[in-house]
Amino acid sequence: MNSSTIQILVAMVIYMAAVIGIGIAFAKRANANSENYFLGGRTLGPWVTAMSAEASDMSGWLLMGLPGVAYWCGLADAAWTAIGLAVGTYFNWLIVSKRLRRYSVRANNSITLPEFFSNRFREKKGVVMTISALFILVFFTVYAASCFVTCGKLFSTLFNTDYTDMMLLGAVFVLIYTLLGGFLAESASDFMQSIVMIVALSVVVIVGTVNAGGISEVFANANKIPGFLEFFGLANPDVTDGVQNVVNGAPVFNEAKEYGVLTIASMMAWGLGYFGMPQVLLRFMAIRREDELKRSRRIAMIWVVISLAVAVFIGIIGRVIAINNPELLKGDVLLTKASAENIFIQLSTSFLPPILAGFVMAGILAATISSSDSYLLIAASAVAKNIYQGVAKKKATDKQVMIVSRITLLVIAAIAVVFALDENSVIFSIVSFAWAGFGATFGPLMLFSLFWKRTTKAGAIAGMVGGAGMVFLWNLVISKLGGVFAIYELLPAFIFSSLCIVVVSLLTPKPSKEILEDFEAVKNNTL
Repeated sequence: MNSSTIQILVAMVIYMAAVIGIGIAFAKRANANSENYFLGGRTLGPWVTAMSAEASDMSGWLLMGLPGVAYWCGLADAAWTAIGLAVGTYFNWLIVSKRLRRYSVRANNSITLPEFFSNRFREKKGVVMTISALFILVFFTVYAASCFVTCGKLFSTLFNTDYTDMMLLGAVFVLIYTLLGGFLAESASDFMQSIVMIVALSVVVIVGTVNAGGISEVFANANKIPGFLEFFGLANPDVTDGVQNVVNGAPVFNEAKEYGVLTIASMMAWGLGYFGMPQVLLRFMAIRREDELKRSRRIAMIWVVISLAVAVFIGIIGRVIAINNPELLKGDVLLTKASAENIFIQLSTSFLPPILAGFVMAGILAATISSSDSYLLIAASAVAKNIYQGVAKKKATDKQVMIVSRITLLVIAAIAVVFALDENSVIFSIVSFAWAGFGATFGPLMLFSLFWKRTTKAGAIAGMVGGAGMVFLWNLVISKLGGVFAIYELLPAFIFSSLCIVVVSLLTPKPSKEILEDFEAVKNNTL
């Protein structure tokens, strides 16, 4: 390795050591019991709640996936997705957070999402708990795979090494960290990592803008690409076998594609996913006091809006530099949809001093760790706490639950590694599928559980199964028909899940008196 690479490595090692230190610091407290390990004993403050929720939500997708979309096809897809996410974030904090915090306490002090749904309907056989836990296991395994892909791309690009080896190294690091500290360590480090992420984004957008000739030059040159800066049009790279064609050193674009209202609705539907995101919903449940959620909402919104806007702009800046000064970014490595997701790395290593680039690269690592540890931990809790203790062995001790959770972590990580072996995987695509899965499976159920007292256990089951099933059906079959059917699967699946809940709930007996009393107590805040 040369001097620059060594400096980058040193900076990243310093960062990784700090993260491991947090895990060790919280290990004793986190491992005291399963409630501390999985929910931190409901002790999170407003700042940690907000920042850890958003950091665990965004993942490496924010620094690689979203800029990659903007780089590849311009403003529209990335911007409408970002707008949908910002709107979804706001309404999730506004209408769900307080009611869920209150209801999770009323529902027998639930510490996981499957446990909340199960206790909400006062079920005895654990059917709702088992189904929801299984879906969490499936979709979080896919999510974890996207994080491992990010690690592999990051390290292999930086150090010119084998993708598979680097992906495995990243997976091992994340696994060790998650095993150490649980939810408390995860939330504390996520707070630090959210700061690293937004600083990294800001630094890169500033140096990128300067090297592109300033903001006016960025927009002037980006406008030369058909559809690139349009909200109602989409840039259309000219590709052969997935690789963009280049003429006289410049990438070639075809005429812009049309971008209609249905496509906009499809991309903004990303915002619906927040209502079903376990890693965010758990923060609502874990905050120490309900009245602190208002401050958390404000903090979260400021972070989200700035981060999303800067991430999109990084992709636009990168495309301008790649066209006008391809030698600066080694433009030949950014000619596929998958490699376009390396634009953040290319800008950082091209224009920053190596030691500073290393800390900026830690931003990607921060985003990846903050998400993957959440995914692994929640998936492990779904198996150990909800299926093992909740259904299979109800008298299981805390120690047994902790052992099962660690075994589950190893298994999930191993499966995610298998999914992540393909280095041509597009992070944005992997995340979009898992996001749709959670949004459609749990989003409608969460809203109806909190705000419609007529919701029944049968309706809850129908909503989860219908939503998840439609995500798979739409993604794998219906979307292939093209045209109006080529929309993001979350939108039709969310609607279908909602219909399933309403129809089945109305066709089945009303909830019991005890369930209705729980609902009214939460609604009127008379716990």
